[in-house]
Amino acid sequence: MTRFLLRRIGEGLVLIFIVTAITFFLTAAANIPIARNLLGPSASEAQVAAMNAKLGLDQPVVQRYFEWLAGVAHGDLGTSYFTSQPVGDAIMARLPVTLSVLLVASILTILISGVLGIVGASKGGVTDGVIQGVSIVTYVFPGIILGIVMVYVFAIQLKWVPAIGYVPFADSPIGWFQSIILPAILLSIGGIATVASQLRGSMVDELGREYVRTLRSRGAGTRSILYKHTLRNAAGPALTTFSLQFIVMFGGSLFIEKIFALPGFGTYAYTTTIQGDLPAMLGVTLVSVGLVVVVNTIVDLANGWLNPKVRTE
Repeated sequence: MTRFLLRRIGEGLVLIFIVTAITFFLTAAANIPIARNLLGPSASEAQVAAMNAKLGLDQPVVQRYFEWLAGVAHGDLGTSYFTSQPVGDAIMARLPVTLSVLLVASILTILISGVLGIVGASKGGVTDGVIQGVSIVTYVFPGIILGIVMVYVFAIQLKWVPAIGYVPFADSPIGWFQSIILPAILLSIGGIATVASQLRGSMVDELGREYVRTLRSRGAGTRSILYKHTLRNAAGPALTTFSLQFIVMFGGSLFIEKIFALPGFGTYAYTTTIQGDLPAMLGVTLVSVGLVVVVNTIVDLANGWLNPKVRTE
């Protein structure tokens, strides 16, 4: 297991290096006039040149990238061109908002899709048909319409939760949950449908295998067959599907944050990209890829625990 984990970490580090390098060099190749954007159109060429020198933009591109990597190795993600705020501080101020929504959305996705997949596969018939029909409808239903409906019903009419804004967990755990539950539900709906469908299909395949018939012939109970054998074997593909859906949810966090006015990581990523704020963009890329790598590593470890053969593949 240790070698398995070290291999995954090494692969993650290589991926982070490749993605940040691509981001850096493509942004540099775009030749965005950062100094001119900062100083305004009335600035002289001498002022623009001085600002480029101050920001280090007059240095060779490769040198600038490796200087940034050296800073990252010492925990320094650089300073924003536009706000002069350390990128690490700006990200850490916003990341808890997005992670809170993603955490609750992930829990909802795993629990609800697990129940739907198991029930659909074991019950079959009308129950399975209804579950699949609901999953398809929720998957294709426009998210923005559903978000508006949820805000109108639960926030405006019932007043169970706030319509917009975020409450830190340290200020009020209940307020924190109320401020993220609607965004989390909206973010998880597509993932629930996809993971439930994958789990159901894998469970149906497992229930039709020879070892299940053997277990039944030996008197094993339905509950034992479902949870001790078929679910364990079917969970691997479902977990892999969940890891892909996590990336989708992470990307969709910007959309959710815009609807619910959350001061999260997605909004910060959007703003820095529009501005061409290279240090902030690199910090966002580093954290984004790192988060995806961590989640995929956890999923790989879970798959390795469920199926030891995965560790040697």
